[in-house]
Amino acid sequence: MPLTPPASQSDDTGNGTSTPQPASYAAAGVDIEAGERAVEAFRPWTEKATRPEVIGGIGGFAGLFKLKIGKYTEPVLAASTDGVGTKVAIAQALDRHDTIGLDLVAMVVDDLVVCGAEPLFLQDYIACGTLVPRQVAAIVKGIAEGCRRSGCALLGGETAEHPGLMQAGHYDLSASGVGVVEADAMLGPDLVRPGDVVVGLGSSGLHSNGYSLARHVLLDLARLPLDGQVEEFGRTLGEELLEPTRIYAPDCLALAAETEIRTFAHITGGGLARNLGRVLPRGLVAVCDRGSWTPAPVFNLIAARGRVERAEMEQTFNMGVGMVAVLAPDDVERALAVLTARHVPAWVLGDIHRARDVASDSDGPRVLLRGEHPRF
Repeated sequence: MPLTPPASQSDDTGNGTSTPQPASYAAAGVDIEAGERAVEAFRPWTEKATRPEVIGGIGGFAGLFKLKIGKYTEPVLAASTDGVGTKVAIAQALDRHDTIGLDLVAMVVDDLVVCGAEPLFLQDYIACGTLVPRQVAAIVKGIAEGCRRSGCALLGGETAEHPGLMQAGHYDLSASGVGVVEADAMLGPDLVRPGDVVVGLGSSGLHSNGYSLARHVLLDLARLPLDGQVEEFGRTLGEELLEPTRIYAPDCLALAAETEIRTFAHITGGGLARNLGRVLPRGLVAVCDRGSWTPAPVFNLIAARGRVERAEMEQTFNMGVGMVAVLAPDDVERALAVLTARHVPAWVLGDIHRARDVASDSDGPRVLLRGEHPRF
């Protein structure tokens, strides 16, 4: 089948003839100059998100990072990739883009630290329907600030326009990060023992998981306005939903340096039971007490307005526990003191048992949640 020729337009010569207009990348929806303006707008922020090992800074075809081999005996590199899901829909609806980058960094570096790795650098990817320099600059500003807070470098990234695939003003973002840990300092399931204690680190809210359900309940079913004040929150619904994900990586590294940590678990999609279960060896079970903490009001609002069952809530949201540390029982008091000094809410969530002592099926769930949440 022959291709349809482009529509022609009058050449305004008055002779009745017409000539086709020349095609261009900009006419197709991609504005290269807008990308350059965005880079210049966020450059001051990215220059602050660095480390001494970075070579050359941002701008080359590849980010360069000189790993100081002499600093390590047997370094193991850890890598993680993540995004922020449909939380971007809230940022887009409110036209507020300066915190979503913090979420992105948190989702990556808080995965890296689970095995004890120190985050070294991160690279981001932003896809948008139409590149708006102000919007992209705000996003990257948040990413750079997240890297600064977590102690890693923003080594580079990519911004791409996808006209025809994404609407103007819409975007999605992801990032990949790399960390390093000494081989003999790696944390993980093989270190966990019966009698170890599970400490919960409080979340700052929904973090970046479960937003499809949260949006469905609060915006579609309950029809709550994002700019409406919610008494339980003391702020608007939009402000609550955009609360950035807590970045735990520096706190976890400080905790590992001062106490005998067995492993961490980042509580993201799948909730407390599934994520904590990922770092427990076969034959051991974590028994956690719901009565040891009270989920933030946003969780109660979602459950009430959507009549969401408890099991559904617990497998979708973090329910107020953003990170978990499993550690030696003698170090619990010290661990709580370290976290308190770093302004991280923390408490004893439960402990580790042999499966045969607490469950009839040794191949059953590796995490048992017991009791009820106060005032939930």
